[in-house]
Amino acid sequence: MGKTLVAFFSASGVTARVAERLAKVAQADLFEISPKELYTEADLNWNNKDSRSTVEMKNPDCRPEIWSEVSDMSIYDTVYVGFPIWWYREPSIIDTFIESYDFSGKKIIPFATSGGSGLGDAPDNISKLAPGATVLPGKRMFPDESEKDMKKWIEEM
Repeated sequence: MGKTLVAFFSASGVTARVAERLAKVAQADLFEISPKELYTEADLNWNNKDSRSTVEMKNPDCRPEIWSEVSDMSIYDTVYVGFPIWWYREPSIIDTFIESYDFSGKKIIPFATSGGSGLGDAPDNISKLAPGATVLPGKRMFPDESEKDMKKWIEEM
């Protein structure tokens, strides 16, 4: 039986804290999807049409480079993928991550942190980028999501 991985991208630390709790509850390995070029506060200003994050999200072909890689993705059969919601979907760096591995036969479970919106198009987008994978609908997590609620969610799947 394969192992479980919680892979996450976090621009502000919120998703990182949720991912750490989820990895603990799921007894999973933890991997941070770190951009080669870190995002500054100015890069994340979604009100600025010229900010890096806005420019990336406007271009569906944008694939920001990732700093490191999972050493052996073949050992995992379940991969939770966490991210903040940007423009009603996953950040472009998540697309880079998904396209970097063969997820055939694996289960991908997205989870997102957001101040108000759900996962939007993220599960469908991830499905298209990971042919052969089973992508579940996922869940929006709150910054203070309890381990008890996470455990219940895992058991329900």
